Amino acid sequence: MIDRMTKYSFVLLSGEAESFLKELEGLGVVDITRSEKPVDETSARLFAESEECRKAVQSLEAFDPGADPEQAKFKPSAKESITNPLELFKEVSAREKQLKAEIETAHKEVESSRVWGCFDPETIEDLASRGLKIRFYKVAKKSFDQDWPREYAIQEIADDGKNVWFVTVSDDPQYSFPIEEIPAPKNDLRAAEGLLSEKEGQMIACKGLLYSLKDYLPAIKDRMQDTQARLQRYLAGAGSGKAAEDHITIFEGFAPVDQEEKLTKAFDGMDGVIYLKEEASKEDNPPIKLKGNKFTRMFTVLTDMYGRPEYDEFDPTPYLSVFFLLFFAMCMGDAGYGLALVVIGLLLRRSEGMKDIAPLVSTLGVGTFVIGIVMHTFFGYDISQVSWVPAWLKKCMVTGNIAGFDANMVLSVIIGIVHLSLAFILKAVYATKKNGFANSLGTWGWTLLIVGGVIVGGISLTGVLSATVTKWIIIGIGVISAIGIFLLSDIHRNPLKNIAPGLWETYNTATGLLGDVLSYLRLYALGLAGGMLGKAFNDIAAMTVGDGSFGIGWLAFAVIFLVGHALNLAMCCLGAFVHPLRLNFLEFFKNSGYEGKGRTYRPITNKQNQ
Repeated sequence: MIDRMTKYSFVLLSGEAESFLKELEGLGVVDITRSEKPVDETSARLFAESEECRKAVQSLEAFDPGADPEQAKFKPSAKESITNPLELFKEVSAREKQLKAEIETAHKEVESSRVWGCFDPETIEDLASRGLKIRFYKVAKKSFDQDWPREYAIQEIADDGKNVWFVTVSDDPQYSFPIEEIPAPKNDLRAAEGLLSEKEGQMIACKGLLYSLKDYLPAIKDRMQDTQARLQRYLAGAGSGKAAEDHITIFEGFAPVDQEEKLTKAFDGMDGVIYLKEEASKEDNPPIKLKGNKFTRMFTVLTDMYGRPEYDEFDPTPYLSVFFLLFFAMCMGDAGYGLALVVIGLLLRRSEGMKDIAPLVSTLGVGTFVIGIVMHTFFGYDISQVSWVPAWLKKCMVTGNIAGFDANMVLSVIIGIVHLSLAFILKAVYATKKNGFANSLGTWGWTLLIVGGVIVGGISLTGVLSATVTKWIIIGIGVISAIGIFLLSDIHRNPLKNIAPGLWETYNTATGLLGDVLSYLRLYALGLAGGMLGKAFNDIAAMTVGDGSFGIGWLAFAVIFLVGHALNLAMCCLGAFVHPLRLNFLEFFKNSGYEGKGRTYRPITNKQNQ
């Protein structure tokens, strides 16, 4: 199956591009392309407005009044009083940031005033006007000289066991003290606490406004999406003549739909990045990621040799996996060679460069072993003629003739007919999916004629249907198919104008289809050739044994047997790889309408994500 994709469009300043790409590498699931557009006054304005909207949405969504102990004091404004929620958010956010700094300063002021307690600043000013200056000091307790109170007019204010706070009063212009004085407190404790309370009240008012603005999130989101869309449209039409000192970098990326929640959360947390997301369509030319089970994923490498499907095509890998395995095994046609491939696959698992294809080799080996038993060949020997093979196993072997032809040859043709019939069915189903049933009547006509004819003919051969009934069913299928092929192949033009194209298609299909069916005889021919060559090596090796006594003859037998079958195995593998690919790539893909022009999904990632 083809994994559905979400399309992402990113807009950011070029200076942020590299850091953005590094973040995408960490995510490891986005297939990305990039381009650049010049920055001008319009694009810069739209970019800035979009960023303001994004930050407002992000901040308001994160704002949780329920977690604030002061929530009960919030006084949300009436909705009708907020005419421009984005501008109000900017003002309130700036004010909130300023108040945070002021409250922090006020807290420090309260703590510094706490040791001095409450006093009247006017009294201090009155004393100063009379020539009595009050000075403030803080000293470590161990440094406090006990003689100071006898020498100076000192009033101790606080003592916490570590430090001593005190003041002195003097009218002496030549006054001096052994330690340096500290700045006088700006306010007494009551005034400092009052200022802090005032700032906290203003903060509550700010939060109340933010509380009100949460109701306007949908409106701000709409404005953000509209601004981003206008920016995208503008950049799409911006020319290089508007170049300025900087550039805007545009990234277009695709990622599987099941990653959307994770990616949206990550993109929302990136500063300076504007993004849009939408469901990908064929016109977007999204990369193709194929998903399947453990079995079909082994054969994706074969699909890639031809080309991945486009976004609205079908994934041929499930069909390719089954039929390639069957065709490969029939071309090999030897159960002994199947066991050899299984062993080779197990050995390849230990090779760093080949371990990825090791499961495929072992799977092909298992298939070859099973089909080799059916074709009754084991390292060139016909095991249907030996006595030690169980009778139940011999019943699974295809031997003898059918209608005067070798049974294996007839089986190859039957498999080819089934393979081509499946191709016609897929072509009709996916043509209907892409174009609608009414626009696919010609394709359905051919599918009904060929597949229906094969089914009816097969049932008739079993004797279930009489010759008369078979004749009338075939006539009915032919009439219905002819209407689709010759009259309704294109419903948008006069039916009579469809006759000539229908006749030409009939000629091409009839001549091409016969050749396609006969192409499947190669399955029988290659299997037969490999078996006969294996038997020839066995006969040559047997000649060296002589009278059967142990000696150099048996050594020669072993060398000829091993080398001969090794060469035959290599040649059979080559033919068994190339010809099944041809049957799938040409006969099957051609008749199913598969084009394979899609591009492979290659997300940017770092080594940790590989």
